[in-house]
Amino acid sequence: MTLDKFEEASERVLEVTSETKLVYSEYLSSQTGNKVYLKPENNQYTGAYKVRGAYYKISTLTDEERAKGLITASAGNHAQGVAYAASRYGVKAVVVMPTTTPLIKVNRTKGYGAEVLLYGDVYDEAAKKAEELAEEKGYTFIHPFNDPVVATGQGTIAMEIFKELPLVEYILVPMGGGGLASGVSTLAKLLNPNIKVIGVEPSGAACVKASIEAGEVVTVENVSTIADGTAVQTPGDKIFPYLKENLDDVITVDDDELIVAFLDMVENHKMIVENSGLLTVAALNHLNVKDKKIVSILSGGNMDVITMSSVVQQGLIFRDRIFTVSVLLPDRPGELSRVADLIAKEQGNVIKLEHNQFVTTNRNAAVELRITLEAFGTEHKQTIIEALEKGGFRPRLVTVKL
Repeated sequence: MTLDKFEEASERVLEVTSETKLVYSEYLSSQTGNKVYLKPENNQYTGAYKVRGAYYKISTLTDEERAKGLITASAGNHAQGVAYAASRYGVKAVVVMPTTTPLIKVNRTKGYGAEVLLYGDVYDEAAKKAEELAEEKGYTFIHPFNDPVVATGQGTIAMEIFKELPLVEYILVPMGGGGLASGVSTLAKLLNPNIKVIGVEPSGAACVKASIEAGEVVTVENVSTIADGTAVQTPGDKIFPYLKENLDDVITVDDDELIVAFLDMVENHKMIVENSGLLTVAALNHLNVKDKKIVSILSGGNMDVITMSSVVQQGLIFRDRIFTVSVLLPDRPGELSRVADLIAKEQGNVIKLEHNQFVTTNRNAAVELRITLEAFGTEHKQTIIEALEKGGFRPRLVTVKL
């Protein structure tokens, strides 16, 4: 990965990429005390940055290598990049995807003309199958991250960041197998050795962090994260030396943080960003710096509607915008109305009621009422609970079931 190769790749990827200019985030800047910019790769034609590395790699192949047909394994975004790049060259593409891949990524990959095979629960299992097929059928394998040529294509993001924001001080980059992070960090250090490049992984799939701590490539035993695009067990051994040399730190974030970050992006920036792409947004709260120019790379936005709905619901619960309380009240006319009046006076919005007359054998003593409400946030939620307490009820918070 040399400066000459990065410059070549930067010119070549212009043939298939959309312009993703930096977006200054007033909201995230005010929340963190820094100047935060977003690099919205979710706005690429294929919905993610992966088309950069895929297209650059395929452009460097010989006609004979392309004519054999291309094969890759991917959790979705690299699949679309390879499929789209292959269609531009008019060659066959076969993509092996984990069975857990969101439907939108499967359908879009097929939409670009690729043949899709669903295999395995995680990327690593799909990759093994793809390598077997490459050997059996003679296809040319395009690795999603463990290839310095692919990583060079991904690193073109850093070139664009520096052109727009020459004095950038921190770049936060999502990590799965490490291809994007190796390319971005290597080019960033070539352009400015003093810049800080931070890799961000889901805590349920932190293979790069584990490998850097061990000083060698290691495989994490279990992968469990909603960030499907970065659910990788083993980082690439060919790019690991670049990660070890050029990354300044690795931050891990929990799935719950990604859920809250999704709401932030939708409500404050009107952007749909997939969970892997939100890693760098969630990581902003882990940086112990102030007054720095920071770029968070949003790696993709390919998210199916069902997942989106689930994330929104969970985010509202985490933000205390939806909550459920249980109250016991005598089984006599007027009690339910009294509870409703107390909530209405505090501008709470009831979205579900569950009335259980059989919580005790003595219905005159008490029946249970479970109320699921919408609130403006934590403070408003507490106000509603206090109003119920003052009204003589004893509200108890319970798990929300929508």
